[in-house]
Amino acid sequence: MTQLPSPVSRSAHSPVSTRLRRVLLTTGLLAAFGSVPAVAEAPGPVLAVGELAQIGTVSERFLSYNVEMVELTGGRFWKPYRDGKADPSDQYEYRPPIDLSSPRLRTLAAALGPVYVRYSGTWANATTYRDAETHEGPVPDGFDAVLTRAQWRGAIDFAKAVDGRIVTSMPTSAGARDESGVWQSTAAERWLAATHEMGGQIWASEFANEPNLIGGTQPPEGYTSADYLRDYTRFHDWLAARSPRTKVLAPGAFEYNDGSPLPAFIKTLPTHEMVPSGSTAPDVVSFHFYGEISQRCAGAQPDPQGGEWLGMIDHAIARTKALRREVAPDAPLWLTETAETACGGNPQAATFADTFRFVDQLARAARQGVSVVMHNTLAASDYALLDEKSFAPRPNYWAALLWRRTMGTTVLDAGSADARTGLRLYAQCQRGVPGGVSVLAINPDRTQPHDLALSGEAEVHSLTQAASDPAHAALNGTPLELGAGDALPDLDGVRRAGSVTLAPSSVTFLTFAEAGNPVCR
Repeated sequence: MTQLPSPVSRSAHSPVSTRLRRVLLTTGLLAAFGSVPAVAEAPGPVLAVGELAQIGTVSERFLSYNVEMVELTGGRFWKPYRDGKADPSDQYEYRPPIDLSSPRLRTLAAALGPVYVRYSGTWANATTYRDAETHEGPVPDGFDAVLTRAQWRGAIDFAKAVDGRIVTSMPTSAGARDESGVWQSTAAERWLAATHEMGGQIWASEFANEPNLIGGTQPPEGYTSADYLRDYTRFHDWLAARSPRTKVLAPGAFEYNDGSPLPAFIKTLPTHEMVPSGSTAPDVVSFHFYGEISQRCAGAQPDPQGGEWLGMIDHAIARTKALRREVAPDAPLWLTETAETACGGNPQAATFADTFRFVDQLARAARQGVSVVMHNTLAASDYALLDEKSFAPRPNYWAALLWRRTMGTTVLDAGSADARTGLRLYAQCQRGVPGGVSVLAINPDRTQPHDLALSGEAEVHSLTQAASDPAHAALNGTPLELGAGDALPDLDGVRRAGSVTLAPSSVTFLTFAEAGNPVCR
């Protein structure tokens, strides 16, 4: 249960203050918290939220998500674990098309808006649009799936209902190529025309989903990086002429932990050879990131609260920034697909254990200049925010909802993580409150609480695992559940002044409405 002490002042020489002073001095956080009088009988080091400096901004739609193309069409996607185990004989399981008209799904998704809704994924590379309400019979040659008019209309309507802007990618398999293997816009043109006819708009598009994982794009035999750049150029020029308001995202490359080689069964092309430049440079530089391959695909299940695991995305951001400097230095940086692990996620992805990675990765990305992060997925497989059958919220959904309600678009400097204790602090201007500041405090330590002295009153929203139930989260000790008619629960925090204790294994959002930070006005 989250420990929230009474708002009492502490002596600068008390054990708690001394411990906090040591933590802050060790990590360089003291400058962000404010200094402490050497002798005065006053509270210990204080989180001086009114003085935190701005270090960046993010999009209003920063926290977004994916709905896989295979969810729209129905098909075989990553099979859920059974009793925490994967089926080594078959990694996939058929799903019927997702019901995007579900009132529960729309209610929960709308609460996260405004967002970008990305309809894409590896399956999109071989999906073609058919301008008919339904489709029966064989799939056209060169494709694996058919997206019908009714399915796409449902996707457009869903995006409108949840204040979402549509992002996608184009088909690249054999059916989208001529006899010489050159990409043609015919299939994409039918899809784009239907989108406009139905009152929709594609706000941004990548050419292919993860083109550096070349096998997934289903190219011709002997396909090279030069061939990809030729086809990307054709896509770029077609889209610029046909839908100039649509942003071009590239390269959308798959980034994997610290750059280590991918498993041998995954065929790749060098990302640095696939980055468009000059007149075809992207409007947005995009990338995907997964810290590991899931157990389902013979990967590992990492320590979800380990410091190395939580910091793994830094390498991917650095590499993508280096690519951006070469081709489009002024373009925004978007993380257009990410989750706990690739191949549908590990068993822990559906539990509170993954919430540490989820929120830390969001905050890290914001600090390092990533404007948008799209979580994979909204409601499919183990790494989804919602259970794919019932659409019941998982722990990461509640964290996403608290992020949406508290964290604004101006990113502040709250210092660095404590290498000794693992305590992590991030700050942004409070959403919708001029001068207010929101702080994300992550305590991944499984046994030790950590005290935080506060400057002024804060509203505390502390997430922990619900008692004996890793699949559910609790807010300030109360399990989070939907109410009657799928009403969202009251997410009001507990007001505290003076100090707060961050319980072991907790994720806490603190809002300081009266911070008076000048950069947040």
